[in-house]
Amino acid sequence: MNLNQIHNVYFIGIGGIGMSALARYFKTIGKNVLGYDKTETELTKELQESGIDIHFEDSIQLVPNDYYIENTLVIITPAVPITHSEWNYFIERNFQIKKRAEVLGIITKDTFCFAVAGTHGKTTTSSILGHILFQSGVDVTAFVGGIVENYDSNLIGNGKTVTVVEADEFDRSFLHLHPDIACVTSTDADHLDIYGDKASIEASFLEFADKVEDKSKLFIAKGLNLKGISIAVNEDAKFKAFNVRIENSQYIFDVQTPTETLTDIRFSLPGTHNLMNALMALAMAKTYGVATDDIRKALASFKGIRRRFSFQIKTDDLVFIDDYAHHPTEINAVHQAVRELYPNQKVLAIFQPHLFSRTKDFVDGFAESLSNFDEVILLDIYPARELPMEGITSQWLMEKMTNPNVKLVSKTDLISSILKSDAKVIVTIGAGDIGELVKPIKEALL
Repeated sequence: MNLNQIHNVYFIGIGGIGMSALARYFKTIGKNVLGYDKTETELTKELQESGIDIHFEDSIQLVPNDYYIENTLVIITPAVPITHSEWNYFIERNFQIKKRAEVLGIITKDTFCFAVAGTHGKTTTSSILGHILFQSGVDVTAFVGGIVENYDSNLIGNGKTVTVVEADEFDRSFLHLHPDIACVTSTDADHLDIYGDKASIEASFLEFADKVEDKSKLFIAKGLNLKGISIAVNEDAKFKAFNVRIENSQYIFDVQTPTETLTDIRFSLPGTHNLMNALMALAMAKTYGVATDDIRKALASFKGIRRRFSFQIKTDDLVFIDDYAHHPTEINAVHQAVRELYPNQKVLAIFQPHLFSRTKDFVDGFAESLSNFDEVILLDIYPARELPMEGITSQWLMEKMTNPNVKLVSKTDLISSILKSDAKVIVTIGAGDIGELVKPIKEALL
């Protein structure tokens, strides 16, 4: 497909975090962008403010008459049901219909591509890397799965020759990409509704890793069963962060590379997992040829990502943090970061499980990780693309938890339940529509 011949790009599911980055990109390069989404969100409002027309009714009457097969690309999200009227309209007329990953594959084929893979850490690592490259003057466009605070966008830069993309393992999407430099942050079991078992996930990551022929351009978290340049914090590796300390809620650390030692690197995102993400981005940028001083300045100036350990309130009396974590490993990382920053404070976690299948597959892990918090409020499972599964409920998850200080509440009763707690640190956790509740919770707490 030649994108130069495309004048119109029509998104079905434009409000998704990955889809919206593509929408911003096509808008930036001068295409006509239009889209549908099921519900209005803060993200769709931001897209509309940028000049992108979005509607929330599935109606073929809303497809413009001048969107022809020859000049229009249709991009769909996997969450859209096959019964969707607009999707069927385009199918019946033989329009060019692509998944987001396929479009990223087309874009990255003709650029120097950095691909960030892993079941955890993709968004943070790709955001840090995109920030480093952009701030260092590289002709880059970074497609990110989160809103980067420095740019208030999930698109960094508008370069033509270099791309940074999240290599999403869901539905094996990352196999569409053409990476020149890549990393794998983790290969934990996830998306078992797609893969079936952990061995199939690991096989898929191996297939992705094989896309990078030069293994000196493939970076892997130490301990993964892949060949590449090892990355670790406080362990021997080709790129090692060590002498880690905290000053004024900021990490300061040294890095041993294969050729030199970098000292007193500053980075503000809390948690050992974020140190790993920063180190991974540093290693990729360093290998590409970015100057050490530029990397140092960019890491120090990185402000973080919306819904990734995002401080909503930070006072001496109350802290409110919001995080996208939706897997037991990610919840453990949030807990570790909170305890590191606030070791003597009572912590309330509010968790919305994401997907019936994921809850079913990892219920014991969720129960264990959530039980580490002092107090827990559970919301009902957010279904996303799924239909309910018999017996798979938040009540079932709650019964498996060892922490007695847990209760299940509705979204309408959530704020009143939070206000009854005497916890000084409050954390909202989840990948569903809990993100839409963050603003009203913040307003109620202030």
